[in-house]
Amino acid sequence: MKNNDVELIFGRLGRDPELKYTTSKEAVCSFSVAINKDKDSPPIWKQVSVWGELGERCSLFLKKGSQVFVRGQTKFKEYTSKKGELKSFEEMKAWEIGFINF
Repeated sequence: MKNNDVELIFGRLGRDPELKYTTSKEAVCSFSVAINKDKDSPPIWKQVSVWGELGERCSLFLKKGSQVFVRGQTKFKEYTSKKGELKSFEEMKAWEIGFINF
């Protein structure tokens, strides 16, 4: 998958959502989603960020274990760890969230 692909995923939250605000007071909610392709494989984890009012709603209604579907755009991000190692991860910026069981 390349940067900026649109993707639709279904899964369960692996942790409670974390809501923060930017310096310009825009809400951003982040959480991880576990996607199980089949019962014999380990889950694939996706990091998700949700901005604005939708992000605030996610922080109110979702919790670890909640089932969701997420539609959004993927991006690859890089950072340097405390040990000086270059790390990368995929993040999905969501613009649609479906609360399946909350």
